[in-house]
Amino acid sequence: MRRDIEFNTEDGTTLRGWHYAARNADGSVTEGPSPTVIMAHGFTATREIFLDDFADVFAAAGLGVIVYDHRGFGVSDGEPRSHADPWAQINGYRDCITWASEQPDVDADRIGIWGSSYAGGHVLVVAALDRRVKCVVSQVPLTYGLETARRLIRGDVWAGLRAAFDADRAARARGESGAMMPVTAPEGEPCALPTADTYAFFTEFEASRETNWKNEVTLHSIEMFTEYEPARYIDRIAPTPLLVVVAEGDHLTPFDLTAKAYEEALQPKKLLILPGGHFDAYTGAPFKTSSAIQRDWFVEHL
Repeated sequence: MRRDIEFNTEDGTTLRGWHYAARNADGSVTEGPSPTVIMAHGFTATREIFLDDFADVFAAAGLGVIVYDHRGFGVSDGEPRSHADPWAQINGYRDCITWASEQPDVDADRIGIWGSSYAGGHVLVVAALDRRVKCVVSQVPLTYGLETARRLIRGDVWAGLRAAFDADRAARARGESGAMMPVTAPEGEPCALPTADTYAFFTEFEASRETNWKNEVTLHSIEMFTEYEPARYIDRIAPTPLLVVVAEGDHLTPFDLTAKAYEEALQPKKLLILPGGHFDAYTGAPFKTSSAIQRDWFVEHL
């Protein structure tokens, strides 16, 4: 029970996604305005990469759900393509809230937001800045960009990477296209997210589902990743209820960094610790456990 939707950002870029109708216990569509959850994916990922599974769980509990692709990715417009600008993506959430608030089947006073990985960081910032948000779920979030990057990138590579950032900035200033990198690659090959589980996740996903995800990202996106510190906003979210979902074996958005950020958050808040690594949150037993708890959090607070 979903329909295709689109909305415009303040600068006129069209973002596209799905709107899932809230459902009653018997499966029928709920009449009238419904509490609604707005969802987007992480670094370069698109809506087909398991977000539909979460949306189905939420919609079956009487929640409307809007799932969309960030600008420059998937079915959304935006140039340059494959460019993950965290602040543009944060504004995309806020533009989606504005659009949703004007829809007849959305209760504008009961809007929640959900984000995972890179967007798990975004929703911390959005919830801190935008009081239209009444509830937030942040799943395996990026919290401290520079420290995370230092753990992912070997120390002897940093000087060369910094030089590449500067050269790329100069090239763009001359009107040239920015440099691109693979998002993931086999071990030992240069890429944005150099972990074995990242490569396994995306290659296995591509083999099992249809998706328009592309294994590329701008080098500028990686520079912006190193400068992005969403945890700095976490103590400003209260009194909006916050659920943070972490994976105890996560080394892409490290468990200890997320736990450190969570300690800075004020009540009301809840921490859910899942077994496994970063990508286990999307599938199997961790998904079944987590999606139910996330659903109940939204139902309780919306």
